[in-house]
Amino acid sequence: MLQWKAVLPLLVFYLLVFYEERAATPSCVVVPHGGVHEAAGDDPEDLKVMMVANLLLLGSKAGYLNLFFRDYYLSKFFKGMLGPFLSLPFYVILGDRDVGECNQLNAKSVYWIAKSFPGLDSAGCGDFEVSNISFISLNAVALLCGNNDLRFSVEKVIERESIDLQMDIEGATDELNELKKFGETFGNFEWRENAMSSGSGPVLLLHFPLYHTTSNCSRDGISTRSYNSLFERTETPWSRQLVRTGPYELLHTLPPNATEYIFQALRPRIVFSAHSQQFCDCTHPDGTREINVPSMTWNARDDPGFVVATFRKNRGPVTISHCSLARESHILIVYISLLILLMSMMLVAQQTQHI
Repeated sequence: MLQWKAVLPLLVFYLLVFYEERAATPSCVVVPHGGVHEAAGDDPEDLKVMMVANLLLLGSKAGYLNLFFRDYYLSKFFKGMLGPFLSLPFYVILGDRDVGECNQLNAKSVYWIAKSFPGLDSAGCGDFEVSNISFISLNAVALLCGNNDLRFSVEKVIERESIDLQMDIEGATDELNELKKFGETFGNFEWRENAMSSGSGPVLLLHFPLYHTTSNCSRDGISTRSYNSLFERTETPWSRQLVRTGPYELLHTLPPNATEYIFQALRPRIVFSAHSQQFCDCTHPDGTREINVPSMTWNARDDPGFVVATFRKNRGPVTISHCSLARESHILIVYISLLILLMSMMLVAQQTQHI
C-alpha cells in the first residue's frame, strides 16, 4: 500500500502532462465553400497564412486566473505550434480597442500606434505582397465613424489601390489625374466605374466585418445566424465581463455605403475580418467570400480558435481551415476531476492503512 501511495501522485502528474499536451494541440477542419468540400492536397508553393484575432491581453489588469491559467495555455500553444516559424513576418491590423471610440479618434494617436507596427501608414492602413499575393488592410474604425480626417486618408488609400489595380490590368496611366477629383466627393462615397471583375483584387483585411444583406452565415459548413443588425446587443458572460465588448457592440459592421464602396473600388479576392469574436463564413451578393476570424482567447469565449488560409499558386479558391483550441470548461473539469480522484484515492489508502 505504501508503494501505491508513492506511485499515485506520479501517475496523476503524468496524466496531467499528457492531457496538457493534448489540450494545447488545436483541432482543425476544412470549411466547405458553397457546400463543396475542397481537395485537401497541398502544394509546396502554396501560401499558408495563420489569422488570429482579438487576443484581448489584459496586461496589468490580469488576475491570477489569467496569469497562471489562461496565459499559460496560450503561451504553451504558441510555443508548440509557432516555435519553428517565429522568425516569419507578421502583420497587425488596428481595431477599436487600439484607436478608441469615434469621438476619441485622433490622427496623431493613431499614427503613434501605427508606427510601432511594420507596414502601417499614418492612417493605420497598409499593403504588402507575399508569394505574388497582394494584401491590403484598412482602418475600419475610421470608415465606421462619420466625417473625419482619418476616414479621408483611408479612402485615399482605397482609391490609390483601385487605380494601381486597374493600371495593372488595363495599362492605363492617365487615371492618376483623376485622384485629384476624389477629394471633392469622398464624403458621399462616390466612385468611378471599375472594369475589374469581382474577386480579381487583393486580399482584404479588416477589423470590423462588412455589412451583410443576409442573416445567415456558415460555421464549419453549418448555417447559423449572423451579425446582421447594427442595433442588436449581445450578453457577455459574467466570468468574462472584465474584457467586455470594447467601444463597440460585437454585432457592429461597416455601414452599407462603405461596404459597397470597398467592393466597387477593390473587388477583393476574399475578405478577412474580426471583432464579432466568433467564426463565420459568408458570401456577399457579388460572390465575394468573407471569413470572420474568431477570438483567440478564453477571455472572450469558451472555445477560442483561429483560421488558416491556404492560397493556391494557380489562384484557385482559397482553402479555409477553422482551428479550435480546447474549451476552457473542459480543462477545468479535467483539473477538478483529477484533484478529486487524487484526494479520494489517498483517503482510501489512508483508511486501509488503519485497518
